Amino acid sequence: MNTVTRPRILVVGAGFAGVECVRRLERKLSPDEADVTLVTPFAYQLYLPLLPQVASGVLTPQSIAVSLRRSKKYRTRIIPGGAIGVDLKSKVCVIRTITDEIVDEPYDYIVLAPGSITRTFDIPGLTEHAFGMKTLAEAAYIRDHVISQLDLADASQDPQERASRLQFVVVGGGYAGTETAACLQRLTHAAVKRYPRLDPGLIKWHLIDIAPKLMPELGEKLGRSAQEILQRRGIEISLGTSIAKAGPEEVTFTDGRVIPTRTLIWTAGVVASPLIATLGAETVKGRLAVAAEMNLPGCDGVFALGDSAAVPDLAKGDGAMCPPTAQHALRQGRHVADNVIASLRGQSMTPYVHKDLGLVVDLGGTDAVSKPLGIELRGLPAQAVARGYHWSALRTNVAKTRVMTNWLLNAVAGDDFVRTGFQARKPARLKDFEYTDAYLTPEQVRAHVAGAGRQE
Repeated sequence: MNTVTRPRILVVGAGFAGVECVRRLERKLSPDEADVTLVTPFAYQLYLPLLPQVASGVLTPQSIAVSLRRSKKYRTRIIPGGAIGVDLKSKVCVIRTITDEIVDEPYDYIVLAPGSITRTFDIPGLTEHAFGMKTLAEAAYIRDHVISQLDLADASQDPQERASRLQFVVVGGGYAGTETAACLQRLTHAAVKRYPRLDPGLIKWHLIDIAPKLMPELGEKLGRSAQEILQRRGIEISLGTSIAKAGPEEVTFTDGRVIPTRTLIWTAGVVASPLIATLGAETVKGRLAVAAEMNLPGCDGVFALGDSAAVPDLAKGDGAMCPPTAQHALRQGRHVADNVIASLRGQSMTPYVHKDLGLVVDLGGTDAVSKPLGIELRGLPAQAVARGYHWSALRTNVAKTRVMTNWLLNAVAGDDFVRTGFQARKPARLKDFEYTDAYLTPEQVRAHVAGAGRQE
């Protein structure tokens, strides 16, 4: 009896790029055309741009975790785990499941959208003492941690301990760092009113970045506007400065200053997922070098997109690469799905072209700066554009309802500043969340796949 095996499409990563790709494949492929599998540790798409609002308590964690199982056409098999290596020659992806079991998943087409990890440097104490802002658990933990510093400072009789618990340092003057500092400063500013024993003047937020300007992508005027808004709130901004070393109770800046603090939040950029290095293929600044069609030259059925791929930005030209933003990832996800389908059906693939639509930065409350379609906005109009953009980009009506309800409730009733305690007494620093030591080397991948093949 002859059995016809359907082509196997494997999508790695459930970020903006991976989820958009899977959804389009489900819509455009008939069930008997191909089998679609998604590798992700969690069965949800995290809406990353709103993480600072989770950390500050404006939004609940569930509201930005968009379920992957709500689609009416849902038929994708989800493997709960993370890809730790890919053997391009054997067409096998090595996966570590959430129970630490190693499984090999063969494929005919693979779409690599593993996203990025926090970029760190060889700074003494950084990974042991800094918090990141890349996962839902980190955002929820940081909220608990910041409120706990207020609780502990309020209870302390030691002026030095109190001062160190009420100073907060955020490293990174990009969107993530700026929005994190802005949103959390509003949290502590509002919360301190519930602590009559605490002097509000002791609460100090520091935002530092090695670059000479805050969010240079916004342009000179808007970047300066954002800086003025934060300084008006009392956030101390230090540019051209970074961290020399970090400890459990103090941070040393590169300009020699020593800041007593129990809270160091590191948001100084991202790098491509270590999965890309396991391929042994050409990279551009760590991102996989792909063609404009987002396929890997010389490797049949291999596609990459999002933060981990160096996709040529044809709209800009001059050899530019698409920046790792949500608007590019969303569109690349849909486009790469079309190219996978074209390849599957023996049709021609098309290059990815998208002109940047602009940028939005939500600084909390009525403060924001936005640049939609090149138009510079500040204050309430910018806030309306920023929240309108984020709201419309949420994939399901349930998620949109939750986020809108949270915004309205927070605006009307404020916050109760309650700690959940779910992560209490558990390690929760940079090194504990991103599992960067889980990946294999290209040689280990090939040896593992060859060994598994012999056992069969």
